[in-house]
Amino acid sequence: MGDTTVQSQQLEAFRPELTGHCYRMLGSAFEAEDAVQDTMIRAWKGLDRFEGRASLRSWLYRIATNVCLTMLAGTQLRVRPMDLGPAGSGHATDPGEPRPEQIWVGPVPDDRVLSGSDPAEVVAGRESIRLAFVAALQHLPPRQRAVLILREVLDWSAQEVAELLDTSVAGVNSALQRARATIATAEVTADVHDPLDNDQRTLLTNYTKAFEAYDLEALTTLLHDDAKLSMPPLPLWLQGQDQIATWMAGTGSGCRGSRLVPVVASGLPAFGQYRPSATGDGHDPWALIVLEISAGRIAGVNNFLDTTRLFPLFGLPAHLE
Repeated sequence: MGDTTVQSQQLEAFRPELTGHCYRMLGSAFEAEDAVQDTMIRAWKGLDRFEGRASLRSWLYRIATNVCLTMLAGTQLRVRPMDLGPAGSGHATDPGEPRPEQIWVGPVPDDRVLSGSDPAEVVAGRESIRLAFVAALQHLPPRQRAVLILREVLDWSAQEVAELLDTSVAGVNSALQRARATIATAEVTADVHDPLDNDQRTLLTNYTKAFEAYDLEALTTLLHDDAKLSMPPLPLWLQGQDQIATWMAGTGSGCRGSRLVPVVASGLPAFGQYRPSATGDGHDPWALIVLEISAGRIAGVNNFLDTTRLFPLFGLPAHLE
């Protein structure tokens, strides 16, 4: 019994970083958790065949990567609304029919994928789970994606990656070169959440005050001129201060009177948004808002509306009194 407990603890210690790896590969917190659970089951069943020729960590990453590659075979590319077409109008009254969950890149709670108590290490880890970066990864073929993550994020050697993927070092280097070229064209520069950054803290405080007061003039001053707003699973997205303010004053005005509860999602500052309940009693979940900040202002407002699944995942209450 003792050995079994120790082995189980050894495997579980790798769960957060494996979940982060699978999240980067799959673009979904829910699929990542499924992949890691499958990985753990396979590892547990195969422990008696693990001969220690590689480290336990390397062996687990091999299993997890292969699980992800199998899951990605024949699946639809995960995207953000901005990938589907041009920006819409803030005057729109119909944001479009909701698209299936499996087409969207979604957020992940930082504490599910990052471990450690060193604030500097946590901030560094958040770089690799930012929404824009994970979304950019989804545009890579699965094996290129694995190569880039293993080489650039996890800092594995080309030889180690070649052994994991059963390919050659030359093949790994070629795949890495192509993957880098693709990622270089993506906008992945959003600042990660850093509670020690006074400027960021002030910006988030001002955002909370302006949103809860529904002061659109104050909110607009916090946005970049070309800021983007999206609302998965709805396909409509908006760009520019004027379009966002117009939407919030019109079709989106039901958010007036909302309350925000801070969380951290995909390495970025985020909030659980609660709108006034239709019953008149407190506030009910409406969206998980994930902000992308650049150069001291808000460059992206991502409103994830699947609160039924996301709020429990982030430990957010089902109702605010």
